[in-house]
Parts: sequence; structure tokens; C-alpha cells
Amino acid sequence: MRFEGTEGYVATPDLMLAVNAAIQLQRPLLIKGEPGTGKTMLAEEVAAALGLPLHQWHIKSTTKAQQGLYEYDAVSRLRDSQLGEDRVRDIANYIIKGVLWRAFEADDRSVILIDEVDKADIEFPNDLLRELDRMEFHCYETRETVVARQRPIVFITSNNEKELPDAFLRRCFFHYIRFPDRETMQRIVDVHFPGIRKALLREALEVFFELRDIPGLKKKPSTSELLDWLKLLVAEDIPPEALRSQDQKLVVPPLHGALLKNEQDIHLFERLVFMARHNR
Repeated sequence: MRFEGTEGYVATPDLMLAVNAAIQLQRPLLIKGEPGTGKTMLAEEVAAALGLPLHQWHIKSTTKAQQGLYEYDAVSRLRDSQLGEDRVRDIANYIIKGVLWRAFEADDRSVILIDEVDKADIEFPNDLLRELDRMEFHCYETRETVVARQRPIVFITSNNEKELPDAFLRRCFFHYIRFPDRETMQRIVDVHFPGIRKALLREALEVFFELRDIPGLKKKPSTSELLDWLKLLVAEDIPPEALRSQDQKLVVPPLHGALLKNEQDIHLFERLVFMARHNR
């Protein structure tokens, strides 16, 4: 069982190596990288490429580790008891299975995505150590131990919003997705826009990477924002020459709202363009 990329996802050799190493070691793959570098999509593409079902758990600031195992719906049981429902006698009727439980009880191997683990409380990763390590947990309400029938492939993504505990890191295989270079970025664009004009793509990539190199940007444009921008340029039939002035100086690009997402960065870029024109 090896991942070798897909037609819709450009995976670098080091990323494919990391995925296959995690599968071989049977350890969770912890993925970090800038927003928009395809961390979440990786789990989806691996599941599709290997023909495995995908269980997604998108973490929020209020998410607790217990929710990934199960939740006991005491309110519904109390309401049913007041109504005299027969199902109230079996507490299992009020156990809501979480992502890990559903993956553990599946007959076939599956893929689990724990997305943006660093959004939750700092204790969240520690609370999952035992379950991810031993691939089992105990349900106290039903007095049963749930053991994984097939060890799932686990992907964990992080945007580096907070440090993860050392004990958690020790149990993971780690990979940092570097931001794509120009060659890789062109391959990514070719997947999404196979018929795009070469001249337009060349100028768009020049503008995009020059934007990313501007010092002081609060939020650098990501891959997903480049794809959005290209989609708009193609839809509006923007000519390549509109992205630059005649002397190849950088200008404020059309539809720049797809690339720059706050007023501070827009003002900074406009000042640099003004200075470039003033120094001609």
C-alpha cells in the first residue's frame, strides 16, 4: 500500500516519501505548512488513491478529545424517560459515536483526518495519546473496550498556531510542506487550468511570487489564492500585458482582492508601486 500521488494533487517526492513512511511505521503523519499548501487535501487524495474510506474531524477551539471517541446524550435519555420510551432501557441508544470509534469498528482499513489540531486547547493532543498509540479506548457507559479492527492511516494537520506537546510529537512522523517553487507551482496550475495561455500564466506567476517576496506583508498569498486569481483572470479574459506596465514595472494587478486579503497589505503594495513609478 503506497501513495504515488494523483492526477488532481501534485505531490513532491519528499511528501510521497513521508506518507509512505508513516504508513510503514503505522504512526500518525503530522503535517505542517503555510495555509493553502494542501495539507487537508492530502488526506483526501491519499484516501482516494488507495481506495479507502475517509473519516474527517475538523477541530475547533471548543473541540474536546472525547468528542472524537463518543458522546453520551444524557439530555435525550432524560427526555425519553419522561415520555416512557422503551429505548431508554439501553444506554447504548444514547451513545453518539465519534470519528475514531467509526474508524475503529470498520471492517476495512480507513483514513482519519484530524484537521488543524492546534486550534484546540493545549491538552487536546495529550488527551488522544493513548487512543492513537494503542488504537483502543474504553466506553464507560456501555462498559466495552473498542479496539481497532484495522489500524487506520492517520493524518494530523497543524498551522503552527501553538506548540504541540513533546509526548505527542514523539508518536508522530513529521513532515513540513514547503511552499511550492515556480516549477511545482506551474505543475499545480496545469492540473487546474490545462488550457491557460502561457503568456498569461508566465506574467501571473511573476506577479504572484514578487508579491510573496514583499517584506512586511501580513498575509502572503497562498496557492489557493493564486488559483482563485487565475480563475478570475481567465473568466474576465484579462490580457497578460495588463499585469505589468510597458517597462516591466510591477503595477497593481487587476482583481488583486483575490490575492491580498487585508487593507494593510494592499496599502503597502500600493506604496511600493507608487515609489517604483516615482523612481522611473
